[in-house]
Amino acid sequence: MQQNNSTKKAQDSKLHFLDYWRIIRIRKTVILAVFLLVVLTTTVVTLLLKPTFSSTVRIAIEKDNSDIAPLLGIQASTPYDPYFIQTEFEKIQSKKVLHKVIAKLGLNQVWAERYNADTLTTNETYLILQKLIQIEQFRNTSIIEISAYSEDRDEAAIIANEIATQYQESRLESQRTMSLKGIEALDLQLEQQNEEVIEAQALVDSLKMELGISDIYSPEGSGIAQGIESQSVLKLENERTTALAAYVRYKTLFEKLSVLSREDLRKAALTAVPNDINLSRLFNEYDMTAQKVATTKAVYGPEHSEMQRLLDLKTELSEQIETRLDGILIGLQTQLNAAKAQVESLEAVVENAKSNDATNTAAYRPYFQAKRKLENLQKIKDMIFVRKLQETVDASLPTTAIVEIYDPAEPSVRPVRPNIALNVALGVLVGLVVGVGLAFFIEYLDTSVKTIDDVEQALGAPVLGVIPQNVGSLLEEGPDSPHAEAYRVLRTNILFSRKSDEARTMTVVSGGAGEGKSTTIFNLSAIFAQNNSKVLVVDSDLRRPSLHKIVGVSNAKGLTDYLMDTAKMEDVIQTTNVPTLDFLPSGKLPSSSMGILNSVQMKNFIQEVKSRYDYVFFDSPPIMGVSDASVLASEVDMAILVIQYRKYPQAMTVRAKQMVEKVGGNLLGVVLNNINISQDSYYYYYSGYYYDYYSKSDDAVDSEKASKKNGGSKTSKSSGRQELDLKKKF
Repeated sequence: MQQNNSTKKAQDSKLHFLDYWRIIRIRKTVILAVFLLVVLTTTVVTLLLKPTFSSTVRIAIEKDNSDIAPLLGIQASTPYDPYFIQTEFEKIQSKKVLHKVIAKLGLNQVWAERYNADTLTTNETYLILQKLIQIEQFRNTSIIEISAYSEDRDEAAIIANEIATQYQESRLESQRTMSLKGIEALDLQLEQQNEEVIEAQALVDSLKMELGISDIYSPEGSGIAQGIESQSVLKLENERTTALAAYVRYKTLFEKLSVLSREDLRKAALTAVPNDINLSRLFNEYDMTAQKVATTKAVYGPEHSEMQRLLDLKTELSEQIETRLDGILIGLQTQLNAAKAQVESLEAVVENAKSNDATNTAAYRPYFQAKRKLENLQKIKDMIFVRKLQETVDASLPTTAIVEIYDPAEPSVRPVRPNIALNVALGVLVGLVVGVGLAFFIEYLDTSVKTIDDVEQALGAPVLGVIPQNVGSLLEEGPDSPHAEAYRVLRTNILFSRKSDEARTMTVVSGGAGEGKSTTIFNLSAIFAQNNSKVLVVDSDLRRPSLHKIVGVSNAKGLTDYLMDTAKMEDVIQTTNVPTLDFLPSGKLPSSSMGILNSVQMKNFIQEVKSRYDYVFFDSPPIMGVSDASVLASEVDMAILVIQYRKYPQAMTVRAKQMVEKVGGNLLGVVLNNINISQDSYYYYYSGYYYDYYSKSDDAVDSEKASKKNGGSKTSKSSGRQELDLKKKF
């Protein structure tokens, strides 16, 4: 199912394209006329235009930075600006720059003479100059191309270069002006700050003398100043802390040693008092004596004099150690008491000093606040001074890099406008577009019948046949004429479309005049007659008869004479050279018999001829203008609506169909007439192949006849024509 849908869509698309191509082929005259008009107009106007020359200068622009590093070595950082280049474009085209160019080059006088004006104001010249310059950015770089256009090649180069120069000077002047204004503002701020520093210094000196303050730091120093009282408190607090630490150390040592036994005290003494040289010496001598006692006892025995001496010495050293240990304990006790007394004394002094310092701090607060303010003002003054120095030095640095002219403009060799090749190419393109667009617009406005689909959609009736253009009488063209095949197709469709075999009378109607209904009815009857059917053609267009001209007979007597009983049927019906084809002219229509077709005689006539002939064909006037066509459509068995290709609006055709249906006529279908098969490929598939086939057949017949003629044979008849042999039927 999807595949079928895809195929259908593809076919619809193809047909849609073919419809476009058909419109182009049909309207090719309009397209060609518009195309030639546009191209010729463009070419003539291009050749008449004066040549215009162009010169371009290329400049590189940067943001406002100096050529070398500034005083402090840091360029002022500027944020990214995506509109920087566009902003500079506008500055280049501004009055500030272009007015200077106008004044420098004297363009007011030059262009006043060129344009035959008495005088030109600067604003008028500015408007002209603005239209003659073009500014572009070169390939996403900071390089700008300034192009100037003029009828004088030298003037174009001069204007472009002068614009670049004036823009460069404008940027440099703007930067210098900004720097000088900034330095002036810094000078003013520095002067004001210096006055504030002087006032603050005078206040500090006054408070210092008034309060008798002696600062640790000089008045010009930085930081928070402190008085002697505060320093004394800090010093006493440090001494108290040191004394308290010594007291705690003595107390801890004394408490540990006083609770030890004598034996443990002897062991811990050296560790507790490592700096006591005498105690250390006594312990060393005691240990050496104890070693000698042990050695001597093994040699001499306990009663020996040497042994006794050593024992006495050991006892004496032990007593000295005990005495020394007692002295150490007493000394520790004394130091502990002294440290405690010192701590207590210092605590009293510190408390007194703190009280005095708190009192002095409250009294000295205005001084210290004034001094802090002085230091802040001094810092601000120094910062302003450094900034002024930096700006002064930076302002003197060269800044030519912000606008640099790389490629000066030079006079061009060839004009840039008009571009003949480009203009003609655009003229060709525009001509084609306008021509095709106009063709489609005309086609859109054309509401006439153009395709079979138009007929079937608008009328809801089938198309029975498509008749080519320039069709004449088939009796003259012969049965082998390529046009005859179109009528054979029509005959076949009629025979298959009629509902009954008894339907053998037919009329052809049309909405307007000149749609080919008379030719259609006569040729259709000829096709039926050539098929061995007995056929009668009746010219029932009483007001403007034309079939007698096609047949080539007189219209003196005919249908009107029979209906008015002034002649018999045998007197008015005539034969043709086709044995089965008879013709009944319309005859002369008296003014007193305008509605004769809507009579009993006409109905009886139709029944009479229907009994004598296999098929009877009635020609009729246009159905929109005369009532006779409606009467015929209601009285005959079948009716066919002839529509001429691209002649009348569809609304008229729809109205003609409705009129046939209102009178009860049996409308079989529609015949499209006067189709240009060779021009409109849409209809080629209906009749084009027959044209090709019969054209080749005719060529072969003509060649054969020419060959016979060259051989001496003669014929009295022309190729493809039959002479009419008209006589009365009865």
